[in-house]
Amino acid sequence: MPTSEPPTSPTTPQGQHKRRVVALIPARNEAARIAAAIDGLHAQTLAPDLVIAVSNNCTDDGATRDAARDAGAWVLDLHNIRGKKAGALNEALDQVLPTLEDRDLVLIQDADTVLAPHFLEHAAAAMRRKVGAVGGVFYGEPGGGLLGLLQRMEYQRYAWEIARNGDRAIVLTGTASLFRVRVLREVREARLAGRLGGGTSYYSLASLTEDDEITKAVKTLGYRTMSPAACTVTTEVMTTVPALWAQRLRWQRGALENLRDYGLTKVTAPYFGKQIMMGLGALAFALYLTFVGLELAYLGTIGISPFWTAIGAIFVVEKVVSVWAAGWPARLLATVLVVELAYDLFQHAVYFRALIDLALRREERWVAT
Repeated sequence: MPTSEPPTSPTTPQGQHKRRVVALIPARNEAARIAAAIDGLHAQTLAPDLVIAVSNNCTDDGATRDAARDAGAWVLDLHNIRGKKAGALNEALDQVLPTLEDRDLVLIQDADTVLAPHFLEHAAAAMRRKVGAVGGVFYGEPGGGLLGLLQRMEYQRYAWEIARNGDRAIVLTGTASLFRVRVLREVREARLAGRLGGGTSYYSLASLTEDDEITKAVKTLGYRTMSPAACTVTTEVMTTVPALWAQRLRWQRGALENLRDYGLTKVTAPYFGKQIMMGLGALAFALYLTFVGLELAYLGTIGISPFWTAIGAIFVVEKVVSVWAAGWPARLLATVLVVELAYDLFQHAVYFRALIDLALRREERWVAT
C-alpha cells in the first residue's frame, strides 16, 4: 500500500476540481534507476499531483521500495501479483482510479526512463479532439558502445517516422504514456462486455507487449493516439546481444500475437501491412545477399550497374538524413552502411524466429529487460 493516504483533489479558486495528473512507475528490482525516473517527474514544468512507485514482486530486500521513498514517491508494495508488469498496473489502477475523475490523467512510466522536463505539459496539451492517450517519443541513453549507438539510431528513425506521420502514435510506448482516466475505464468496461479481448481489466495479461495491445484497444474504442515531438523520454539501451535478442523477440512476438488476437480490422490493417512489408523486405534482402554471394563465387567479382548504384546512393542518403539529429557518430555509421546492414540482418532473424515460434505455438515467455 502507499506509505500514507494520498492528498485530496486540488481545487481551483472557484471550487471546481482541477484536472489531476497521477504518475505510476511499475518497478521490479530497479533500485539503481528509479530515483532518476522520479527526479525527472519532480522536474516537470507540469508537475504530477502524485507519484506512485509500484514495487512489483521485488526480490531485492526492499531496495527498490526504499529508493523510491527516498526520492519522494508514494510506494505501492505488491507481492504475489500475476501477470508481470500488466498485472501490477491493473492492481495499481484498481486502487488509484476510484479516487480520480474521468477528466483526470494517469501517466504510466517505466522505471528505467527519464522524461524531458516539458513532457507532461505537452502531453496534457495534446489531449484534445478525441485524443485518448499520448505516448512518448523515446531516445536511447548514452553508452553501450556500438550496440548502444545502433539502438539510438534505430530510435531516432522511429521518432523521424512519427514526425513524418503527423505525430500519430504507432504504439503507446511503455517507456511513458499519458492516458485519460475515462479511456482507461472504457477499456476495462469493453473487456468486461466482451467487446475487447485480453481479460477483464485495463491491461491484458495475455499479451507479451501490453503497451502495443492497449494501443489497439484505445484505437478500437474510437480514440486517437498521439506522440508529439516535444514528449521525449530517454530510456535504457541493451548492452549485450543476448539481452537485445530477448527484448526484440518479446516485442516482435507480442506484436504478432496481438494482431492474431484482434484480427483484421480498420485499426489493425496498417499494422498488418507493416508486418507484411517487414517480411517482404527481409526476404528481398536475403535474396540480394544470396545473389551477391553466388556472383562472387562464380564470377569472382560484382557487376556494377549505374541504375542500382544510383538506387543504393539514394538509400544511403535516406539512412543518413533519418539519423541526422543523432549527431556525427550516427551519421558516419549510416554512411558506412555495412554495419547497419548487419544490424538489419539481426532484426530480420528476430522477425523470422518470432514467426516460427508463433506458428509452432511455442510457449510464450515474458522476459524482463
